[in-house]
Amino acid sequence: MTTGQAVVLDGPGAVRLVPHTPRPPGPGEVLVRVHAAGVCGSDREVYQGNRPEGYVRYPVTPGHEWSGTVAEAGEGVPVALTGRKTVGAGFRNCQVCERCHAGETTLCGAGYEETGFTQPGAMAPTLTLPARLLHLLDDAADLTAAALLEPAACVAAAVLKAQVRAGDKVAVVGAGTLGLLAAQLLRAASPAELLVVGLDAERAQLAEEFGATDYRTPPEAAGLGGYDVVLEAAGSASAARAAARLLRRGGRLVLTGLPAPGAEGLDPGDLVLRQTEVRTVFGAPPAAWAHAVRAFTAGLLAPLPLVTHRLPLTDYEQAIALTGSGDPAIGKVLLHP
Repeated sequence: MTTGQAVVLDGPGAVRLVPHTPRPPGPGEVLVRVHAAGVCGSDREVYQGNRPEGYVRYPVTPGHEWSGTVAEAGEGVPVALTGRKTVGAGFRNCQVCERCHAGETTLCGAGYEETGFTQPGAMAPTLTLPARLLHLLDDAADLTAAALLEPAACVAAAVLKAQVRAGDKVAVVGAGTLGLLAAQLLRAASPAELLVVGLDAERAQLAEEFGATDYRTPPEAAGLGGYDVVLEAAGSASAARAAARLLRRGGRLVLTGLPAPGAEGLDPGDLVLRQTEVRTVFGAPPAAWAHAVRAFTAGLLAPLPLVTHRLPLTDYEQAIALTGSGDPAIGKVLLHP
């Protein structure tokens, strides 16, 4: 039985809306009724065809940021999950390799598989996936806000690696969705200062609402320094270099962005002489998901103000255009099946 339509990308720019037939959950799986799917820069890469080789497989239904409700449980899955509000991790790790056993599921030795990139995603009325990937929410959870928990989990991974202590001077480079979610999570660690650096002065008020004690554009931040921890969430090599310049000697730099291949990187000599500690993040392991969901449930993470557009799934291409427009007034775009 078909229910509504799903987005299918046969290749870069080749979009179809097709009748959607839910796939019944197999052993260990659940069928989720999708409430919302977020659109981010990675979805734009899939649409344009410039996602790194090996990190997308066409044809594909995109959608790795999502929220929904469990509609059906497969064999071996507790029936009590049915009806629960949920979000879910995207990385389809093997669970048996050395890195998976260490909890580093985003480094799974079996290779890369992820919902919305190599496996069917949530830009469809339903999504079938392993139940082990679910992170359950309270019955009162706002599913629209919860659709941002995937990017929140990614920055939670960075926040956990940042190891901020109360009283630290902290900076975030990037004032998009990732940067502001990072600021909100970092605020909970009680830093003495929390600077957000963003390209657009118009983002200052929103950054302050998300916990920043100061907001600067890159030229305004050029003379600053002495920060104990700097988290980069802008996705460019220039942002990474700017983030490194903000650090004190011996400070900690956490990189979350994925610059274009071949981009000029950080100066190794400078890193060594300044004894800079560099950590990187790609995706979110279970501990980061748990951290984000716990903060969301406790009210420490409130991402709803970042949502500026809610569109029907049929407006997928408009959503992609909005996401890549560069307009500072456009925040997170959500698609609803």
